[in-house]
Amino acid sequence: MKEEQHIIDQLTAYKRLKARKKQLEGISVGPGVRLSTMSEDDHLQELHRELRKLPSSMYLDEQEQRIEAAAHANLSKYPLGTRAQLSEVIKSRAAASPEDERLLRELEQKIEKVLEARTGSRGYEGYMGVIDKISELQDIEKQLQTVDQALEALEAYEPDYARLLRLRFIEGKPTEFVASELGIVDRTFRRWKQKALAEVVRFLSA
Repeated sequence: MKEEQHIIDQLTAYKRLKARKKQLEGISVGPGVRLSTMSEDDHLQELHRELRKLPSSMYLDEQEQRIEAAAHANLSKYPLGTRAQLSEVIKSRAAASPEDERLLRELEQKIEKVLEARTGSRGYEGYMGVIDKISELQDIEKQLQTVDQALEALEAYEPDYARLLRLRFIEGKPTEFVASELGIVDRTFRRWKQKALAEVVRFLSA
């Protein structure tokens, strides 16, 4: 099945993604600043989403409120990632009125100043390079979390199935080795593998 092959691909990529995550987290993007720290800062946008439920006058000054109004009037969506947000602001400026265009440009400059302060980078390519890496790190974290949650759910009621998937696909052990570790014959291994994959597909599609 196509869905099962997708799960297999995710499992076999797990260790490679873990290694890439560790590499990205250790990248220095400024004096005393690691990429992992910036990625964690980016998650503060969840807090911002909560703040938006309050009247903006409680936490924005008058100019910031004007910028927010321009954003509401011109942005068609409000993505979570920094990279996606910056792209949306830049794209929305084209169709904005002259006054809103000025305010959106100011918003763009504010984002760039924050990035410059975080990274010590100067110039647009420097910002976008860091944003690309943050985006990649967050994508990897999401993929790893998806696999972890599915295997933990499977492990809760079919621990042998979860162990089979970990050994065979994440650790890359041969079929014979996995069957021996689980104390089963090859035919049982094949049956368990199909059932385990089907269960994980069910978790992910729920």
